[in-house]
Amino acid sequence: MTQPTFVPIVEADQVRAGYQLDVPAIWTQSRPSELRSTRPPRGRLFGTPGPDQGYALKLARQFEDRLVTEPGESIEDAIAGCTAVAMRRSAGWGRAPVVHDLTFAFTIWGFLEGAPAGLRSARAPLFRSASHHYTAQRDIAAAVTDEALVLSPQAVADRLDEWADLLAIPAHP
Repeated sequence: MTQPTFVPIVEADQVRAGYQLDVPAIWTQSRPSELRSTRPPRGRLFGTPGPDQGYALKLARQFEDRLVTEPGESIEDAIAGCTAVAMRRSAGWGRAPVVHDLTFAFTIWGFLEGAPAGLRSARAPLFRSASHHYTAQRDIAAAVTDEALVLSPQAVADRLDEWADLLAIPAHP
């Protein structure tokens, strides 16, 4: 509120002029790291950005007691790799992860009951130490085909015998 002119005030309490800032120069997109398109970059190690993807880690912990692993596989590696799949699936729909994304991921990689032996042996090298290696997590997520990502968890469970059609597992992970 302004001070009326008829009220006496000491000089220290009087309103002082503010600092005048310079008008900024025009902004240009000249730095090497600037994105020049409206879409995020795509590539092997970029992942799929989406909202609230960290929630998938919380949801994945609900599956710990239901996961079936082979000797030499760890629950942590299964969670890390399948969480990457769930995050890719949910981001493709433009939403945060839900429990069905994790069910899909654990089902397609055979960590829930009833996985074929061929799938269990094929996933082993890909999931080895996945909880410690970002590139392994990206490779696991990329191995799920785009056609498979749109299937429901129940449809994946019904087609698990055709796992080679749903996954593109690299020859040497």
